[in-house]
Amino acid sequence: MKNTRRCILIVCLLELCLVSFSQNRGTDVTTPLHALKPDYKVPYGAPTVDSVKKVLDKVFNYLDAATPVELVNRRSGESVTVNKADTGTIFKQGDFRLVSYEWGVTYSGMLLAGAATGDKKYTDYTNRRMQFISEVVPVFKTIFDINPRAPNPVRSIIQPRALDDAGALCAAMIKTVRAGGAPTLRPWIDNFAQYISTKEFRLKDGTLARNRPQKNTLWLDDLYMAVPALAQMGKLTGDKKYFDDCVKQILQFSERMFNKEKGVYMHGWVQEMETHPQFYWARANGWAILTMVELLDVLPESHPGRTQVLQQLQAHAKGLASYQSGEGFWHQLLNRPDSYLETSATAIYAYCLARAANKGWIDKLAYGPMAILAWNAVTTKINSKGQVEGTCVGTGMAFDPAFYYYRPVNVFAAHGYGPVLLAGAEITSLLKNNTFEINDSSLQLKK
Repeated sequence: MKNTRRCILIVCLLELCLVSFSQNRGTDVTTPLHALKPDYKVPYGAPTVDSVKKVLDKVFNYLDAATPVELVNRRSGESVTVNKADTGTIFKQGDFRLVSYEWGVTYSGMLLAGAATGDKKYTDYTNRRMQFISEVVPVFKTIFDINPRAPNPVRSIIQPRALDDAGALCAAMIKTVRAGGAPTLRPWIDNFAQYISTKEFRLKDGTLARNRPQKNTLWLDDLYMAVPALAQMGKLTGDKKYFDDCVKQILQFSERMFNKEKGVYMHGWVQEMETHPQFYWARANGWAILTMVELLDVLPESHPGRTQVLQQLQAHAKGLASYQSGEGFWHQLLNRPDSYLETSATAIYAYCLARAANKGWIDKLAYGPMAILAWNAVTTKINSKGQVEGTCVGTGMAFDPAFYYYRPVNVFAAHGYGPVLLAGAEITSLLKNNTFEINDSSLQLKK
């Protein structure tokens, strides 16, 4: 009995000692509590260039396999050579469409990734597919001229009917040609540019618009579906009219749709509406800031509208920064933290903030860590296959919140891939040209 009591007493004393030791080593007197490691939901701190490249490679490997470059017979699935194509010929099916606007962004992202990393496979991805497109379009144009109603996998290039058909793909084509690839694309570049400049519906003051879902409607998305192509045309041809139209579009959209108090854009504006329910959809705001970055990349320093565009970019960047979540993502509706965290917009912002910081358009000390945090968040959404998770599917325009809150997300939403490539490429440049450190537990860019 005595031995039992003695054992119990020893155990109790040991427990008291352990509790005391644990408490003492965790007090403010004995431990620098400010240095305790937080339980972050996403990686914190600057990644390495190699770790960024590994993410880009993973996405590349998936996309290269998921977007075959081949014509096949619609019924048999057998391969068809370009010169044998007919009305029964289609592109071999992959996970994504080679001539969509989303893939225009992806082609641009691949080109930038190639330039930033020095890895030719990214550039080759775009050049190979652009060369393929340049070879098949003339064949299908002949078929179209004979029978315009016949099935045609490149109808949107031959006869664009919306800005979605023209802008992003046209911009990527011009970038490809300017980099020395697929020179035979030029007739289709001119066809796209003519559509945007002369055929797309506009308001009386020349602002690009749509007649859906209401008459005389501005979609914020349309800035990106038009301006980068026009900007690249300005660079390609040297014709100032393209730059003038680009500046006009950004300023006239901003006058109607930019909320100066909140620092972000509403998604849709209708000319006949007196009261506009304002929904600040994240990806549309991404297209808007991406448009300004794309224009500033090529807009001559001497252009009279450059200062205004730059000021608008700075105002938008400041507004967007105020809505970044603690996880590094932005929400589907920017100012509504109960809406879901969305990947494609976050990737666009990571790219744009890093690009603007690299170019000296915004303060890199302030925005560099935000861009890094956004990239770190995006990397958590790249699955083992290289697919991008958490991307909102294609989205129209609405005047009620439920529409935006409940838009599905899907790994086959093509909108996420180009932005991830762009973001990884520009973060690579940010890391190569600057030094980041952890100072008093926070990420800082060293001067």
